[in-house]
Amino acid sequence: MEETIPFKNLYSREYQGHKKKVHSVAWNCTGTKLASGSVDQTARIWYIEPHGHGKVKDIELKGHSDSVDQLCWDPKHADLIATASGDKTVRLWDARSGKCSQQAELSGENINITFKPDGSHIAVGNRDDELTILDVRKFKALHKRKFNYEVNEIAWNVTGDMFFLTTGNGTVEVLAYPSLQAVNTLMAHTAGCYCIAIDPLGRYFAVGSADSLVSLWNIKEMLCVRTFTKLEWPVRTVSFNHTGEYIASASEDLFIDISNVQTGRSVHQIPCRAAMNSVEWNPKYNLLAYAGDDKNKYQADEGVFRIFGFESA
Repeated sequence: MEETIPFKNLYSREYQGHKKKVHSVAWNCTGTKLASGSVDQTARIWYIEPHGHGKVKDIELKGHSDSVDQLCWDPKHADLIATASGDKTVRLWDARSGKCSQQAELSGENINITFKPDGSHIAVGNRDDELTILDVRKFKALHKRKFNYEVNEIAWNVTGDMFFLTTGNGTVEVLAYPSLQAVNTLMAHTAGCYCIAIDPLGRYFAVGSADSLVSLWNIKEMLCVRTFTKLEWPVRTVSFNHTGEYIASASEDLFIDISNVQTGRSVHQIPCRAAMNSVEWNPKYNLLAYAGDDKNKYQADEGVFRIFGFESA
């Protein structure tokens, strides 16, 4: 039995600017700007008012020579954003000017990127299962480590003293930070773990897997407290809302599931027309940005992302 939707004034908006599909969407720390990264080799910055419907201004970030697979904002600076690309570079941009301020050439095609919560370091994962930690000020590599198993999405906990790797073995590897010493191997899923999200209140982390489940873990005890079972395809992306009350997850199913974190119940589903690549909640409002493999009627990539919003009842 689905709960009645505890939301009012549901709305949805579409934003189009990219020429090819969007791989990644991310909000800045103040929730005023959204970035999108695309197969068209660009990222874009969008100024989005939470309840406004006016013309949206966007800035194009140009310079990569391959797909922008993931991007992330500086958690302490509302105008600094890092992009990871298949062209083997990581770039730091000023979102006001659209100019690239730093660039690091790494050894492989970059697919995952995340900032340490204090904004001091960036972790990057590539297709060769190599992890690089960059010092943000010097934009130089502090650590490099190659793993002999498939490494997918990566994340720090909110205090920055633990680092998580999701793996193709169905495990989550927990490392101490900054030593990167192994602390724990969590047998999380029966198939590869693809994505991870950290609860903004620091209580939980969630892991999405190829087995179509999302598992919720108590971060203190490193125990799985529940699973979310609505999706039927491999889970590609997960995100907690700003209050830690809801979790969104998406896959190749033609909907995004929003579930209550405490009860595990599905409270709303957003229909979509294609597999989703990225979902992310705004850090201040109940706005969910999402993007996927949408095609237009000519079967070309649409290059759009959408935002779903609501007010709590």
